[in-house]
Amino acid sequence: MTPTEPIVDPSAPLRVDIWSDVVCPWCAIGKAHLEAALRSFPAADRVELHWHSFELDPSAPAAIAGDHAEQLARKYGMSVETARQRIAQVAATGAATGLDLRFDQVRPGNTFDAHRVLHLAADRGLQTQVKDRFLRGYFTEGAAIGLPEEVERLAVDAGLDRDEVAAVLESDAYAAEVRADEEDARRLGATGVPFFVFDGRYAVGGAQPPEVMLQVLERCWEERRPAVEVLATAESGEVCGPDGCEI
Repeated sequence: MTPTEPIVDPSAPLRVDIWSDVVCPWCAIGKAHLEAALRSFPAADRVELHWHSFELDPSAPAAIAGDHAEQLARKYGMSVETARQRIAQVAATGAATGLDLRFDQVRPGNTFDAHRVLHLAADRGLQTQVKDRFLRGYFTEGAAIGLPEEVERLAVDAGLDRDEVAAVLESDAYAAEVRADEEDARRLGATGVPFFVFDGRYAVGGAQPPEVMLQVLERCWEERRPAVEVLATAESGEVCGPDGCEI
C-alpha cells in the first residue's frame, strides 16, 4: 500500500504518514502536537506512524559552523536581531509542548544520512524511537546531525545495531527510498514540513494545534464505521434461522 492509498479495511490500523526533517523545529513541534492529540484519542493504540524523508536543504554541507541566528539572518534576508526574536518565539512555542529547543547550540548540516538510517529503523520496527533520538540529539544536545559518526551514535542509542548502521552509512543503502519519499512529497504538493496524511485521505500541513490533529483522527475513525449500523440484534427479537423458526 502506498502512503496515500485510502484505507478501506476498518480493522486495519489508522495510518498517519508524516513528512519531516530532523533539523526542522516545526516538525518537532508538530510531532509533539500529534502525540498530545493521541493522548486524548481513545483508539490511539490502533494508530501507526510512518515517517518520511524531506530535506530542507539537500545541498547543505555535512556541518555548518557559526551562530545559528546569523545563519538564519543571511538565509532569509533579515537582521540578526529579528532572527533572534523569531528563534526565541519558536523556542517558547516548543517549551509549551514540553520540548527543550536550544538554538544557541544547534549544529546544522546535511540530513541525507539521517533519513537513510530512519528507513533502516523502519525496517527494524524502531523508526519513531530513532526519530525521537535524532530530534533530541539535534535540538537539545547540540549533536552535529550531518556527521555520520553522530548519526551512528544516536541511532545506536535508540536501539539499532551498530554494525547495521555503519553498513548503511558506508554505502548508498536506502538512498532510493529517501528520494521516493521526496518525490511523493512533491506529488502531494507538500512544499514545506511537517506534512501529515491521515488514513491516506486527509492532508494536514504545518504544526497544527493538538485539537486540530484530534479532530482529524476522530473524523478518520468515525468514517471507518460500517455503512449499516446494527441497532437491535437477533437476541432481542424473534427470528427464523437454519434450525427453523422461533414460535
